[in-house]
Amino acid sequence: MGVYISRHRTDATPKRASESDAEFFERIAGPFWDQVRDVINEWWSHLPPDAQPGLRSRLRDRNSDANVFSALWELYVHEMLRGSGCTVEIEQQIGTGGKYPDFLVTRDDQQFVVEAIWTAENLDATGSRSLPPQVVDVIDRVPSPNFYVAYKVDSVGSTTPQQRRLKNELTRWLASLDPDQVTAEYEQKVPLPRHTWQEAGWRLSFEAIPRSPGRRGDPTSRTIGFHPSVWVADDSDRVLKAVRKKGRKYGELGLPFIVAVGNSAVFPEDEDTESALYGTSVEYAHHTGSTFGRNADGYWTAAQDQTHSRVSGVLTVDNPAPWTWAKKAPVLWQSPAPDSLPAPVLPTWETVQLVDSHVERQSAARPIHTSLGLSEDWPIGDAFPRRRPSAES
Repeated sequence: MGVYISRHRTDATPKRASESDAEFFERIAGPFWDQVRDVINEWWSHLPPDAQPGLRSRLRDRNSDANVFSALWELYVHEMLRGSGCTVEIEQQIGTGGKYPDFLVTRDDQQFVVEAIWTAENLDATGSRSLPPQVVDVIDRVPSPNFYVAYKVDSVGSTTPQQRRLKNELTRWLASLDPDQVTAEYEQKVPLPRHTWQEAGWRLSFEAIPRSPGRRGDPTSRTIGFHPSVWVADDSDRVLKAVRKKGRKYGELGLPFIVAVGNSAVFPEDEDTESALYGTSVEYAHHTGSTFGRNADGYWTAAQDQTHSRVSGVLTVDNPAPWTWAKKAPVLWQSPAPDSLPAPVLPTWETVQLVDSHVERQSAARPIHTSLGLSEDWPIGDAFPRRRPSAES
């Protein structure tokens, strides 16, 4: 038994708005996704038998996308450690806290502890003007071989709008448009065609965007080309919060302790992680010039938090997911605290250390895919290969 059953899958359409990640990974057809499922199954089989049921349950959790990606992150970290020549024991009781960190790792004659945590940026559609996901799916499935649509929610009703009427009305409107004529008019500064749909307090505005000639002819392709703007909460300190949460959980471990953070964000910035761990940089102006320093607001540089020296390093990967596993190098941010036990450095990790208020970086000795047993271009192929229109269309 694995996480995913080997069976014939036929639905190769992209993820639906109303679909959980667990449902998507189970449903999606195609060679690209078969590779993903095969590797997840293989890595899961490398776990000790008593750890397999819990992780499998989380990977198949249809009620929590965060649970799915958190489990994928732990699976990745476990396999990366194994592939680096480490012996990995799961959830061993260690330290004065009487708790069970994720991984007790032995490499050569050295032991260290790794605790994995996945954290995601807080995203939302603009305020309350978001559509129910099933309505987004209806719009996306409107047959429209010649046009994409952009939509905007002008007003929100108290009940879910009638999806069949919405789909039929959009289908008639888009079918009435000529993509070549719209393109020619747009080049003459004529606005793109617009349509307004209203029902039961809902008011949606649509704009038709011609597909390029080479992209036309497939009525099964996605119709939504542009979603409304997404609001990104100011949670640039999420890495700091994650490390604080895990760093104080286990008490004194007596071993080097690494917190591995899977950092999911729209625009991840190394500068945010650097500031979270080492403190925000500051420039001091003098009459003879300027010098640079650090504010005491980082995880390791905050004067009042001496216990933070328990964490030897923070290992980060931005937007870890199966399609980035073989490509994105983990980065080990090393503790500058003099009381910290030195963090071991694996060959596939880039490193960052603080030296006189500046950071110094060191490249990995070898690429990450070598410790995962994957090729550099894995998964091979297109995730969503374009369907060619039939000769009759």
